[in-house]
Amino acid sequence: MNMNRNRNKKASTRRISKANINKTLLAEVAWEVCNQVGGIYTVIRSKAPTVVKKWKDNYCLVGPYISKNVHAVFDPLELDPENPFCQAVANLREMGIEAHYGEWLVSGRPKVVLLNPDCIAQRLGEIKYDLWERHHIATPGDDHLIDQITAFGHLCTLFFNELSRPAITNKKIVAHFHEWMSAQPILEIKQRKLPVSTIFTTHATVLGRYLAMNDPDFYDHLQFYDWEKEAQNFNIDAQVRIERYCAQACDVLTTVSDITAQECTHLLGRTPEMTLPNGINIERYTAYHEFQNLHQEYKEKINQFVMGHFFQNYAFDLDRTLYFFTSGRFEYRNKGFDVTIEALAKLNYMLQHEGSDMKVVMFFITRQPYHSVNPNVLQSRAMMEELRQTTRAIRNQIGERLFYAAASSEDHSGLPQLNDFIDEYWKLRLRRTLQTWKTDELPPIVTHNLVDDQNDPILNFLRSAQLINKKEDNVKVVYHPDFISTTNPLFGIDYTQFIRGCHLGIFPSYYEPWGYTPLECIASGIPAVTSDLAGFGDYSYNNVIDPEHKGLFINFRKGTNFEAAADQLAHKLYKFTKLSRRERIDLRNKTEHASAFFDWQNLIHHYDKVYNLALEHLKD
Repeated sequence: MNMNRNRNKKASTRRISKANINKTLLAEVAWEVCNQVGGIYTVIRSKAPTVVKKWKDNYCLVGPYISKNVHAVFDPLELDPENPFCQAVANLREMGIEAHYGEWLVSGRPKVVLLNPDCIAQRLGEIKYDLWERHHIATPGDDHLIDQITAFGHLCTLFFNELSRPAITNKKIVAHFHEWMSAQPILEIKQRKLPVSTIFTTHATVLGRYLAMNDPDFYDHLQFYDWEKEAQNFNIDAQVRIERYCAQACDVLTTVSDITAQECTHLLGRTPEMTLPNGINIERYTAYHEFQNLHQEYKEKINQFVMGHFFQNYAFDLDRTLYFFTSGRFEYRNKGFDVTIEALAKLNYMLQHEGSDMKVVMFFITRQPYHSVNPNVLQSRAMMEELRQTTRAIRNQIGERLFYAAASSEDHSGLPQLNDFIDEYWKLRLRRTLQTWKTDELPPIVTHNLVDDQNDPILNFLRSAQLINKKEDNVKVVYHPDFISTTNPLFGIDYTQFIRGCHLGIFPSYYEPWGYTPLECIASGIPAVTSDLAGFGDYSYNNVIDPEHKGLFINFRKGTNFEAAADQLAHKLYKFTKLSRRERIDLRNKTEHASAFFDWQNLIHHYDKVYNLALEHLKD
């Protein structure tokens, strides 16, 4: 076995040839194909154009037919009797299985097979019994997600069983599974000895994510955890066993970063053969020479929000204001929200201590349960719009009357009294609008009414750090507990536009197998802070020359305590506030240029090597 592993590792240094591609069918399986749940959706979708261009009709994605929005992203196609994937789908339909074939309506238009787990609901008990009997994995009886995943895994097994029949194709078959939700067929493919080479990519171990959220010394304790005991402790035994057993049964195990590879070694019992860094489809973000103009355009949108949120209480110079943000799923410690708040408190003190007139508005964009948008926030925005309409009416009235007065005047010594041109109605309306809008209360920290305001960790830390939007604070905070979209009543722009309008993204994660958010920033020409405990940050540190010069600031958290990490981040933020406008423009240019390094066109060769390695197993 070791000899085979060594031979395969040597083979993995070679890219897959066109001849091998022509003789191979590649099926990539993921729970997030046409089903947006998390980051894997971005990986699969953004990579698709590059893979389709290389593999053409020999490539197909496989996913579940469960999304409520599937009809908006999936276009059914008629089955082609000459296409092996279509023939496998036809066979499944003859067996009474609901199987769909078509195109995913994203860039590259990849072909997809979607399988509906609900179509075998009546057989679920039998399937779960077989999973226990054959692979010693017990699944709970009251978990809808695991039930769906178990059924989907069975359908995928049947799909590969049909696809590998000699009557359908004589080509080699490589099946690439992403995450534990899709990996279950690996066990059956191995047991049935199907002529299919299997690759399993874990983007984050199930157990690792739970442990990191609950153990502040996760990485120090990693090699000492008892995986069975901890899986039972967190009530995730079925998920952990599926992931661990599939990792050990697959032909090739991969992960997305060297950070996660350590987890695999200790929590899954196997060290990955290769790492597959995640890329991005740069064309989706390309603005050529317009990205600086786009920054200015969307910054003005954010300016409007900031005026509506803060100016009813007090005003500050927006030309001397920087917009920082962080975003992602609500994992308070894993995402580094705690370190970020502590660093902001330190930054606030540093700017106040030196008497700086620079202001920072920090946005926390995440998702937490809420009842509604705060009515006071909406009211303030509405009153600001009323003020805008009133001032526009006054401007128009003055403009017309001033023109007439200037044209007809015989006195060339100076301007007339502009107040004389305004009707009393508009003077009174302006006064009443301002009196209604202005208030002595502090601007709210959070834009929504949270379901559990008193126990929200972000709010509690902001309050204890005294980052409560006092007038004298140089650092202001806006906590927006929902993701941003064009239908958002407070911003009116989508998330990518919001990114472009900001000056810096802050993502000092404690646990982040990869981390797309800083990558999305640099693709938009916006500098970003990442962490050496994030896969993206670790990869950048080891592969990008002078990353800070390119707008990639790495917060070093390996072997560093909380206080030191926060202090380090605070100084990075302080240094950024000292950049001149010209220096920030120059840095955005370098950041946008550096993003090409992470284009899938440049990173897909890692996948090529893995597929070459997988084909070696079919020769054994």
